[in-house]
Amino acid sequence: MPRFEPQPRRRPALITGASSGIGAATAGVLAAAGHPVALGARRVDRCEEIAEAIVKDGGEAFVHPLDVADSDSVRRFVAAATGSFGAPEVVVSSAGDLSAELIHGMDSEEFAAQLQVHLVGAHRLVSHVAPGMVERGRGDLVFVSSDVVRAPRPRMGAYVAAKHGLEGMVRAMQMELEGTGVRVSMVRPGPTMTGMGMGWDARTTELVLSDWAKWGLARHPYFLRPEDVAAAVAAVVGAPRGTHLALIEVQPEAAVTKPKENR
Repeated sequence: MPRFEPQPRRRPALITGASSGIGAATAGVLAAAGHPVALGARRVDRCEEIAEAIVKDGGEAFVHPLDVADSDSVRRFVAAATGSFGAPEVVVSSAGDLSAELIHGMDSEEFAAQLQVHLVGAHRLVSHVAPGMVERGRGDLVFVSSDVVRAPRPRMGAYVAAKHGLEGMVRAMQMELEGTGVRVSMVRPGPTMTGMGMGWDARTTELVLSDWAKWGLARHPYFLRPEDVAAAVAAVVGAPRGTHLALIEVQPEAAVTKPKENR
């Protein structure tokens, strides 16, 4: 007798932060793999464009407004997605943004706001979907973290604190849910070319990159594409039952340099 029942043929996926970047790319990758995808974000118009492209390619997509900093919004999103596609089998938490400020110069409300999105927002999602997964004895909860947990970056203090908290929560959940059939996983990307930070002015961008170089955090100029991170999420979700990919860190590869010929 097998240790685990196989995954159901139909595995609906809920994705937060789905209007751009890693969330949008993940929606496309999972839809292409056959998952009905529910896209949640504040920018509903952008989600609808992404969903339209998914449906045009033969996939299934559903869009609903979502603000992970609002408990009622999270509840409505999960309820609407469940009503459309059925109970979620996969949940990908990827909502968030960041500011570039020195910690001592930040307003405390702004600092707390980033914790609300990256950490508390992830918990809001968990509280609405994990109990049902435990009851069914299966499911994948995937959290997009950041390599700032392993190597903190200056001028991103609130983001660093939030991602540390997120990984702490996830590691505790991995222990709590072991043996329930629910897999809790993290995908930890390095520098990724998304919309995050694209609103910075030129001076802020210059300061951030200068500090990265100062602390050895910019070894080369290449960034990941959102699709690269989405592929890691798909690998986590697609792992056969009995296999738990607890943490995947994805880093951008440097350009290949050919060795100089001996003269």
